[in-house]
Amino acid sequence: MKIVDIAEITASSGSGGNGMIAFRREKHVANGGPSGGDGGRGGSVYFEASENLHTLLDFRYQHHFRAPDGEKGDIKNRFGRKGENLIIPVPVGTVIRDKETDKVICDLAVAGQRFLVAKGGKGGKGNAQFVNSVYQAPRFAEPGEPGETRTLVLELKTIADVGLVGMPNAGKSSLLSVISAARPKIADYPFTTLTPNLGAVRFPDGDGCIVADIPGLIEGASEGIGLGHDFLRHIERTRLLLHLIDSSAPDPIQNYLIIQEELHAHPANLDGKPQLIVLNKRDLIDEAELEIITEMLREHTQAPLYVISTATQLGLRELLFAVEQQLDELPPIPLYEIEPEPEIKLDSTPDYEIELDDGIYIVYCPPLERMLLLSDLEDSRALHRFQKQLYSLGIIDALKEEGAGSGDTVRIGDFEFDYL
Repeated sequence: MKIVDIAEITASSGSGGNGMIAFRREKHVANGGPSGGDGGRGGSVYFEASENLHTLLDFRYQHHFRAPDGEKGDIKNRFGRKGENLIIPVPVGTVIRDKETDKVICDLAVAGQRFLVAKGGKGGKGNAQFVNSVYQAPRFAEPGEPGETRTLVLELKTIADVGLVGMPNAGKSSLLSVISAARPKIADYPFTTLTPNLGAVRFPDGDGCIVADIPGLIEGASEGIGLGHDFLRHIERTRLLLHLIDSSAPDPIQNYLIIQEELHAHPANLDGKPQLIVLNKRDLIDEAELEIITEMLREHTQAPLYVISTATQLGLRELLFAVEQQLDELPPIPLYEIEPEPEIKLDSTPDYEIELDDGIYIVYCPPLERMLLLSDLEDSRALHRFQKQLYSLGIIDALKEEGAGSGDTVRIGDFEFDYL
């Protein structure tokens, strides 16, 4: 099975409920005033890092997530119910990127961390909110604000201090199994490891770290060949790489160079990460062969070199001491620096479009259309408010620029009027 570590989804927050237009109709209450309540706020969409998830598999089958809308206001000044927030759990280490801007908006690196990606729309005001000394019985209400919709790219990058890299069958899974409680699948054939495995390793002095066994890389992995292309991203998080080499392989030096080339070809230049070179399977070669391999490696790297055997556990203690010392000197696991997102005001001036169709100027402006549905335009005060909205949004001036003249018909939604 192939791990799912990247997914694209659409997240939509709920729209706010419309305000209510209502009047008191109680017995023995003369001249009952406006009593329309406010609409409820729409639900927001959050992501939350969960330790119980290790893959983005769920997002392969579900791509659209929407929080509930707020309910409309009610009579007797009762507010509409708020829409419930939608909490979407994702694995720890999930990076969230806005597809439209291609910017990272969140790095969920800690269990329980929560991030708001789509804010619910505010509920509209009922007509009771518009009562003043001039308007004693307003026959209009405010529509709820629309929710926002975002297309997001989720990318899982394993959170680990140390990454094990190397060709297939270099012994990475075997090493992880003997230095931690992890039990990865081990067999003598290529690509035994199909998903990154994590193990908690305890150092000899009692401290510890997290080690990730990254699936084996092959030549061309950075170009999408084999399994490595999908998992190179998991190495980006690590602070230290253990480059395992099968010392009994026909050409261990060439294997080393292939892996280094693939690390270098990755956009993040992973070969620049601190490395410890680990010659594994010492029990399968003699002293002369070991000396030749060591001398040839020194021609290509000055990184610290350790010789081990996972079968006999030769050299493992010295390797763990070296890992501990390296981690003490290295900075913490790198996280993305997130630029603060500009605050999105859902009640900002709405966009509109004007189209001339068969002599009629059609104005497309959803917020204004919703306001019309909640207004009794037979009431002069409601009509006056509508006219003020046309001027404040710049629609009257825009119609003039489009060539509208006195007496021309203008349509907004189902409402038509003459331009003056």
